[in-house]
Amino acid sequence: MKKVKTNPNMYFDYRDVKTLQRFVDAYGRIEPMSKTGLTAKQQRQLAVAIKRARHLAMLPFVANN
Repeated sequence: MKKVKTNPNMYFDYRDVKTLQRFVDAYGRIEPMSKTGLTAKQQRQLAVAIKRARHLAMLPFVANN
């Protein structure tokens, strides 16, 4: 995955599953900052959004392998 050009005002919404899936690998794990290219604050916001989406069954906890 290439680093994403980020907007400093970028906001991650837990309902935007298509965007969140870009930051999750094939095994369902959240990509690290080194791969996403996000700032620490954005990475924390991303993690919270992904965890909320998982809790509401919008994203799977693990891959279907």
